Amino acid sequence: MMRMYDIIAKKRDGHELSKEEIDFFIEGYTNDDIPDYQASALAMAIFFQDMTEDERAALTMAMVESGDTIDLSDIAGTKVDKHSTGGVGDTTTLVLAPLVASVGVPVAKMSGRGLGHTGGTIDKLESVPGFHVEIDSNEFVKLVNENKIAIIGQSGNLTPADKKLYGLRDVTATVNSIPLIASSIMSKKIASGADAIVLDVKTGAGAFMKTAEEAEELAKAMVAIGNNVGRQTMAVISDMSQPLGRAIGNGLEVEEAIDTLNGNGPEDLTELSLTLGSQMVVLGGQAKSLDEARQRLEENIQNGQAIEKFKEFLAAQGGDASVVDNPEKLPQASQTIELKAKQSGYIQEMVADELGHAAMMLGAGRQTKESTIDLSVGLRLNKKVGDYVEEDESILTFYSNQSDVEAIKEKLYQNITIQQEKVEVYKLIHTIVSE
Repeated sequence: MMRMYDIIAKKRDGHELSKEEIDFFIEGYTNDDIPDYQASALAMAIFFQDMTEDERAALTMAMVESGDTIDLSDIAGTKVDKHSTGGVGDTTTLVLAPLVASVGVPVAKMSGRGLGHTGGTIDKLESVPGFHVEIDSNEFVKLVNENKIAIIGQSGNLTPADKKLYGLRDVTATVNSIPLIASSIMSKKIASGADAIVLDVKTGAGAFMKTAEEAEELAKAMVAIGNNVGRQTMAVISDMSQPLGRAIGNGLEVEEAIDTLNGNGPEDLTELSLTLGSQMVVLGGQAKSLDEARQRLEENIQNGQAIEKFKEFLAAQGGDASVVDNPEKLPQASQTIELKAKQSGYIQEMVADELGHAAMMLGAGRQTKESTIDLSVGLRLNKKVGDYVEEDESILTFYSNQSDVEAIKEKLYQNITIQQEKVEVYKLIHTIVSE
C-alpha cells in the first residue's frame, strides 16, 4: 500500500517518483485525503530536488485528469492555443486571435478575468458594447467552425488540483519552482482542449521570471512537457522590462489592437504578434515555415482581412463591430491628464509592473476578485525607453475618472528615469524555443 510519507522521503532524497506515486498524491490531495502539511512537504522537496522530464509530464497529466477537460474534437483543423506568462500592456491575444484566424487557423480560446494591473482578455473585450462570452459549448464550437474564432469564459471544473496546489505554494514559498510552474500552466492549457500550444514567456522587470536564463529554463520545461504528452509546443521568450505597446487599460488596449490589426500599431506589439502568430500558423498546419507564416500574416494586415476578421468575431458574440471604425464608441474617461517630463534627456527606464500598478490605482485592474473594473481608464505612453523627451513634454497621458491623481503621478515619477546619455534598448525577442 502506498503511503504519502514514503513519497515525501523518496523525493527529499533526490529520487525519481513514478507516475503511480504522482497520481496517488494528486488524487489524494484533490480529494482531501492528504493533508496540507504533507502536500507542502512534498512541494518543498520538489523545490529543492527538482523533477525529471517524465515526472513533470506525469504531474501535468495528473492535474489535467483531476477535473473536467474540454473536448474540441468537433472543431475542424488543428486547434492552437497561446499562453502568456503575463505582463503589462500585454494586448497580444486581442491582436493574435483574429490575425491567426484570418489565415484559417481555428482559435478556440478560453480566457479568465484578470486579477492585477488591467483586466484579462475577456474584461478588455467587454469594453466593446454588447460583447459577451456567455455562450454554451455548442454555440462555441459552431462559431469556431464558421468564423475560425470564438472566445469564452472559463467554465467547468478545470484542473482543481492545480488551484488547490497553487494556493498552498503561495503560502509556503514554493511558487518559484520550475517543475511546479510549468506543470501548473501546461495542465490548464491541455485541459482546455488545445492540439498545439504557443507560449509567450516574459522576462525582465515586469515579468515573473526576472532573468533571461530563468525564462529560458521555464520555456524549455513547458515545451518539453507539451511535446512529451503529445501536444506540439513552441515558445518565445520576450522582454517585459517596459510595458508592451503604448496602452495600459481595457478600452485603450482594444483601440490599440484595432490600430495594430490595421497596420498602424506600436512596433513592439506588432513584432511580438507576428512572431507568436507565425508559430501558431505553422503549428496549425497553414504554413510550412515561420517565414511563410509571417508573410501570410503581414499580407492579411495589409489587405484588411485581419481587421475584417476582428469585426466578424465581435459581431458574432453580440459586440458592436462599428467600434473598429469609430473607436470613440469605446468607454471614455471623463478627463485626460499629461505627465510632463521634469527635465530633458533620454528615457532610461519605465518599470513595467509599477506602471501597471498605477493603472490599477486608476481603476483599470482588480485588487481583489470582488473589485469592479473601470473599462475607460488607464495610461497611454507617449514615450518609451530610449526615446528623447524635452522638459515639460508629455511622457504619458492618464485617462481618469478621479479628480485627485497626485499619488499616482508621484508613483509614476518615481518609476520613470530620465538620463542625459543615450540608452541601449533591450531587444524584444530573446529566444525561440522549439523541440
